[in-house]
Amino acid sequence: MAGKKKAGYIERFLKKADKAIDEGIKKADEALEDAVEFGEMAASQAKKTSEELTKKALKEKEQIKSRGVKKINDGIAVAKNATSKKEEDLATLEKLGKLRKAGVITEKEFQEKKKKILARI
Repeated sequence: MAGKKKAGYIERFLKKADKAIDEGIKKADEALEDAVEFGEMAASQAKKTSEELTKKALKEKEQIKSRGVKKINDGIAVAKNATSKKEEDLATLEKLGKLRKAGVITEKEFQEKKKKILARI
């Protein structure tokens, strides 16, 4: 009879162990399902954030490009103005030289104007 008692005890122990293992597997499956669900949510949020950042970056790129083009155009305009002003100044010097030779202006007046014009160039 002692042998039957031990056998029944072992069977109950094994059933409890099987039940505990089944419950552990069930909890592990539930945790895995939750992890997958949270992972999908995180991936979705990451995708959304990535799309928003991409749109923002593209907008900023266009703004920077626009400002760069404007600065380049402004620089070109300044360079053109500087060049044309130099040409105008040189033409003015020629005219002043002719006026001096013709006696319309004095040597002193010519030198004063020449000094101002050359300072600009």
